Amino acid sequence: MDSVAILGCGWVGCELGRILAGRVRAVGVRRSDAGLERVRGAGIDAVQADLTDADSLARVPDVEALVVAATPDDRTAAAARRLHVDGLRTAIDHFSGREAPPDRLVYVSSTGVYGDHGGDWVDESTEIDPPTAKLEAIATAERITRERSGAIDGTVARFGGLYGPERYRMARYVEGPVTAGWLNSIHRDDAAGAIAHLIATDARPDIVNVVDGSPVEKHRFADWLAEQCGRPQPPKRSVAERIDALDDPNGDRGARIRAQKRVAGDRLRSLGFRPRCPSARAGFAAAVAAGNCP
Repeated sequence: MDSVAILGCGWVGCELGRILAGRVRAVGVRRSDAGLERVRGAGIDAVQADLTDADSLARVPDVEALVVAATPDDRTAAAARRLHVDGLRTAIDHFSGREAPPDRLVYVSSTGVYGDHGGDWVDESTEIDPPTAKLEAIATAERITRERSGAIDGTVARFGGLYGPERYRMARYVEGPVTAGWLNSIHRDDAAGAIAHLIATDARPDIVNVVDGSPVEKHRFADWLAEQCGRPQPPKRSVAERIDALDDPNGDRGARIRAQKRVAGDRLRSLGFRPRCPSARAGFAAAVAAGNCP
């Protein structure tokens, strides 16, 4: 593989481009002028195109692998469906119709599609139960990736909760109140590294959880992080208490808070990838050492 196009080259995509630099040609695709500047700032070739616009996608050069990591402009279910469903279909139809179509497609999804499993372990064989309309759109995009990509081998990469440079958000754990539940995390650099590994490996898995595989209970993690930062233990609340405080307990936010599970990362490791941050504690410890405590 010598060329990759990253459709939706944002925070993770730019890091992926940096990882690939010097090894393969990476092209970062964004809709906005500001997004293009960030792509160029990462040292990646930039192309302005819209995932939902086949004519604009013609500006993207032929590549051997596609990574679709786009995010909607707003948080509505309609925007999610327009991008993840309509946009993905448009991209697959466009690139598969080229004289030199890509060989690989990696669609960046979310472990949120698993829904609530009462804190039990889930893996790629677990039936999904997306709890919101936006996650239903992402689940539909997963099916499109696996069923519609035709001659292009499609892989769904389900990202856990991302953290990393400029997005540690330590204050929510150190200052609280911290809601009970499980953290299923992956450092930004490891998420990008996992995608680079997936498009380079000969294995063609249909679904892979991109997580560190070391879930941690939020209350314990918050107490540990507060201690590392020299702060008192933060106030805490139960899931029920958090939901009761919502304006709409039965809305999307309540559904996400209720969705508790521990996500296994065994398949990613079986493919030969080892995260540099094997747990949230390892990743945040490095951030504490770098002076990122609130």
